[in-house]
Amino acid sequence: MTKKLIESIHYYLNSEGLMVFTEKYHTERGHCCQSGCAHCPYDFKSKIDPTIPAELQNPWNKDEEEIEIYDGPIEE
Repeated sequence: MTKKLIESIHYYLNSEGLMVFTEKYHTERGHCCQSGCAHCPYDFKSKIDPTIPAELQNPWNKDEEEIEIYDGPIEE
């Protein structure tokens, strides 16, 4: 998206001062960034497990082998 962003149309600032993109912004951009955005029109958020970091998930291809997550101690 190369045009200028307009506050309250393309984004707003949340209570923490962070920029949150609106559904209109995402739609105009034309693709999903797979970050689990609050206003994602591509329904990405419902396809991810919020307890697992997004980098370890691939909700678009469920045929792939799942990644095993180890949360035990690391030997040095």
